[in-house]
Amino acid sequence: MSVIFLLIGLSLLVAGGFLAAFVWAVRSGQYEDTGTPALRVLAEEPSAPRSRTAPACPPQPNDRNRP
Repeated sequence: MSVIFLLIGLSLLVAGGFLAAFVWAVRSGQYEDTGTPALRVLAEEPSAPRSRTAPACPPQPNDRNRP
């Protein structure tokens, strides 16, 4: 029976830790803007265009004899 009191105390301690972490996250601004980061990926343009002249795969050893 004493084990259940130990487990209840331990679970309250863990729950209090999670509550403290949540309060810290809210106060530090983690949940201020949740929509913009997801939309920022869609709005950004690529930094440099790809070159279309590059070969799709490197030449193979047998390709040296071909014209």
